[in-house]
Amino acid sequence: MNSEGLFVAFCTILDKEVGRFLRIWAQTIVPPAVSMALYFMIFGHLIGPRIGEMGGFTYMQFIAPGLIMMSIINNAYANVVSSFFGAKFQKHLEEMLVAPIPNWIILAGYVGGGVARGLAVGLVVSGIALLFTHLHVRHFLVVIAVVLLTSVLFSLAGLINAIYARKFDDISIIPTFVLTPLIYLGGVFYSINLLPDFWQAVSRANPVLYMVNAFRYGLLGTSDVDVTMALLVITAFVVALTAFALLLLERGTGIKT
Repeated sequence: MNSEGLFVAFCTILDKEVGRFLRIWAQTIVPPAVSMALYFMIFGHLIGPRIGEMGGFTYMQFIAPGLIMMSIINNAYANVVSSFFGAKFQKHLEEMLVAPIPNWIILAGYVGGGVARGLAVGLVVSGIALLFTHLHVRHFLVVIAVVLLTSVLFSLAGLINAIYARKFDDISIIPTFVLTPLIYLGGVFYSINLLPDFWQAVSRANPVLYMVNAFRYGLLGTSDVDVTMALLVITAFVVALTAFALLLLERGTGIKT
């Protein structure tokens, strides 16, 4: 297949994925927006004044980047895991596998859809955040890099989960028992500098910590971790998961019987 054909194949998959979550926007865009609004109201508006400043910012400003990143992570992951597993379950994934489309194009198309949903929800949640507090982008390139890398990372993670999933229950296990704890313990609601040394060291083993803090640095100019190290960690995970996902697709793991 020539480059034009590859581009058409990629755009077709991407268009299908984007159209899918836009058609059901009331299920894909509105619920996370409402959830984040409740977070801002309860944690930021009601509890925040009792906590006071954190890291030199109001509590509302401090948690805003983490809540935006939380919405991006959850929605990039959810879009790919549900779509790819649905394609497996409905048996139309085989149509792409028998077509002369390289696996990396299939991967890129699904990941692109996850990134698009993550960005769409992230923009909506950012708009909601501005209703509650003032945010000013300090480092624009860092913000863009972190958002894109994080969206790609969790889109890949969602695809890998979908590959291994055998039933619908399997696509909810990882978000419930792995993703949610990592997010809540990733510095969204607190600075790890408040923790004892041992728990600070444990927190640094959490990859979400680097994403949240790098994004917070891009918006507020403050971070609990070195931003260069954070970007390297996120990039390393993206490269590793990309290679692993391509290997699974090449082997037909969870797809070919």
